[in-house]
Amino acid sequence: MKMHGIHIPHRKNTAAAVPLRMPAPKTVTIMTSMHIGKPASVIVKPGDKVYVGQPIAEANGFVSANIHASISGTVKKIDEVLSSAGSFVPAVVIESDGEMTPYENISAPVVNTYDEFISALASSGIVGLGGAGFPTHVKLDVKDTSRIQQVIINSAECEPYITSDTRTMLDRAEDIEHAIKLFIKFLGVKEFVIGIEKNKPEAISEMNKLAKSIPSVKVKVLPSSYPQGGEKVLIFNTTGKVVPAGKLPIDVGCVVCNCTTMAEIGRFFKTGMPLTEKCVTVDGDAVREPKNVIVPIGTALSDVFEFCGGFKEEPKKMLYGGPMMGLAVPSADAMILKNTNAVLAFGAKSAKEPKATQCIHCGRCVNHCPLGLAPINIAKAFETKDCEALQKLEVNLCMECGCCSYVCPARRPLVQTNKLSKAMLRDYLAKQPKETEEKKK
Repeated sequence: MKMHGIHIPHRKNTAAAVPLRMPAPKTVTIMTSMHIGKPASVIVKPGDKVYVGQPIAEANGFVSANIHASISGTVKKIDEVLSSAGSFVPAVVIESDGEMTPYENISAPVVNTYDEFISALASSGIVGLGGAGFPTHVKLDVKDTSRIQQVIINSAECEPYITSDTRTMLDRAEDIEHAIKLFIKFLGVKEFVIGIEKNKPEAISEMNKLAKSIPSVKVKVLPSSYPQGGEKVLIFNTTGKVVPAGKLPIDVGCVVCNCTTMAEIGRFFKTGMPLTEKCVTVDGDAVREPKNVIVPIGTALSDVFEFCGGFKEEPKKMLYGGPMMGLAVPSADAMILKNTNAVLAFGAKSAKEPKATQCIHCGRCVNHCPLGLAPINIAKAFETKDCEALQKLEVNLCMECGCCSYVCPARRPLVQTNKLSKAMLRDYLAKQPKETEEKKK
């Protein structure tokens, strides 16, 4: 069995760029929802003085995450802002005092048991930093830790341009190592696999040094193909295990953690400082000085781009993340989130949308889909609103990696259609129980 993918330009222009810490911006706007699950509940009010690392919103439910101030200053207002998911969520706007004073109650957590470890991790506000932002303490709250046979540390970083994870491996190996030792102690993990694409030789060398100091760690060098960092793809290519449809990695004994997530865990348990900043790759042909930047969470993209010399030309498209799975940003007023690993800006030539033509039935979308889906058949079912066909075609398995759109010679918007198809199917399935009850009456 082989999981297919595609070869794309790497464009790792900033791989050698040591991250620079930008000064505190005048204001930050920190959303209460930067993770999968419920938004956190705001616990501060306008006029309150806050400090770096101070809790400003508490987790609201099991799948939720704490939010902390990323700068010191005064709470200016509690606003409503548009999230990347398309909904309005509360946000705390903080006006900087220019001091970046740490919260006085910060100290390294003292933990002696698994439950204390999970509780401390929950207080940190750490979420998955390589993708959707799933709260990390929830992912590791498996109760029966014997189910975790392997922890796979996702260091593939397969999207073009992005190098923030590469910098984590080069600059923060000690933090990753500390997190691994915590996992061994409190989760009883006996095997770790660090999956890295072969186009990162310096990072591979650094992780091999780490592996020599911990016998349970091995480094798996992976082909430089996209989407190597996709969770199911990575699990298969590092362990040979297949995660069945509808199942989670833990169902095959695996937990996947991004390398920067691991580094943040290590730093938090050493210092007590929660997640308040991110290393972000700033690149794209419209950016004057591409670089890696350490940014307070909630900083406006306009401030980040200005720190990178502004624009060479007017950007026609800005993205959170990479060009394959990134989200288009409506304006530079958008802010850095917990799981922002890159912000890209492109000029008119790069941002020009290709004109779609008729499908020529070449089959490339099918041949290159890493999960073996049939995007062209999904598109036909979507056009005819055939939800039963969408269900049979397993459209919900689509990870929206964009391989199908990338290889399509007709430039069909296949990944966008898959996304719309999933929404259509969700609506259809949600109505089924109600319609069944009405028929019984």
